[in-house]
Amino acid sequence: MNKKLIGVDLGGTTIKFAILTDQGEIQQKWSLRTNILDEGSHIVPDIIESINHHIDLYKMDRSQFIGIGMGTPGTVNREEGTVIGAYNLNWKTLQPVKEQIEKGTGLKFALDNDANCAGLGERWKGAGHEGDDVVFITLGTGVGGGIIANGKLVHGVNGAGGEVGHIIVEPNGYECTCGNHGCLEQYASATGIVHLAQDAAEEYEGNSRLKAMIDNGDEITAKIVFDLAKENDFLANEVVKKVTYYLGLACANISNTLNPETVVIGGGVSAAGEFLLKRVQQNFQKFAFPTVRTSTQLKLAQLGNDAGVIGAASLALDFIADEK
Repeated sequence: MNKKLIGVDLGGTTIKFAILTDQGEIQQKWSLRTNILDEGSHIVPDIIESINHHIDLYKMDRSQFIGIGMGTPGTVNREEGTVIGAYNLNWKTLQPVKEQIEKGTGLKFALDNDANCAGLGERWKGAGHEGDDVVFITLGTGVGGGIIANGKLVHGVNGAGGEVGHIIVEPNGYECTCGNHGCLEQYASATGIVHLAQDAAEEYEGNSRLKAMIDNGDEITAKIVFDLAKENDFLANEVVKKVTYYLGLACANISNTLNPETVVIGGGVSAAGEFLLKRVQQNFQKFAFPTVRTSTQLKLAQLGNDAGVIGAASLALDFIADEK
C-alpha cells in the first residue's frame, strides 16, 4: 500500500503543512497563520486540529500514514520531542510537542530544528540530489544551516551542530545576537546586508542611488541592494562584494572541514540567483583547500518554500523507521 507522510514547517508567522508520498512527492499543501498569543499555547492545538481536519477532508485513514515530521525554531530535544527557547513563537518554557501531537492525532511524530529540516528537504528532493554529504545554508532574517554527513544530520553533543550562522568571519566585527562578534549572520543575512549598506553609505561620498535612498531615510532591503548592484550602482556593488566575500570564506571553511559533495545556498537572500552564486564561488575558490576546490560544488537551493515540509516529512521516515 502506498504510505503517506505529513510534513509541518512551523514558523513565526505561518505554519505550512503538506501530505506527501513516501517518495517525497507533495500531494496536498495548506497553511495557517501562527497564533503566538498566550505564550504560544494555541500553536500545538491548532496544528492537531488542522491535521485531523485535513485527514477527514481528504477522506483518508490514519493507517495510511507512516507519521508526522515537523521543523521548528528553538532548541529541540529529538528523543523527548520537546522544544524550548523558540522566542519568535513565544515559547519560553519547555513545550512537550511530541507527546501532545501524538495524543491529539493518533500518529507517530518526529521533530527537528527548522533549518535542519530545510537541509534534509534540499538533500532529498532538491539541489543535494540525495548525496550523503550535503551542507545547507539558509540566508534569511538570520543565517541557519543543516549539515548532513555520511547520510545523517549532524546534531553535535547538545543540538548546536550546523549553526553555520555563527562561524566567525570578521574577528571583533559586528556584535551578534548570540553575544559574539563577527558572526556570518551579521554579514550575510537580510538584516546584516542592510547593516553593511548603511555603514558603507555613511563613509561613501560619491554618486550612488543606494546612498541617496539611505540618506533620504527610505526603507532598504537586501533585495534592493542586490537589484541596484545588478544595475552597476557602485556602492551597492561594494556591499555585495563584502557579503559574498564573507559567504565564500564561510563556505570554504565548512568545506575544508567536511568536504561535502554540495553546499546548497537557500533562503530569501538566495533569490539574487547566479549573480550571488558566481561571486560566492570566486571567494570560495580563493579560500578552499585544493582538493576541496575541485570536489565540492556550490549550488542554489531548488525547493523554495517547500524545502521545510519535504525535509520534515523525511524525518518521519527516518526517525520512525529507526524506532521500529
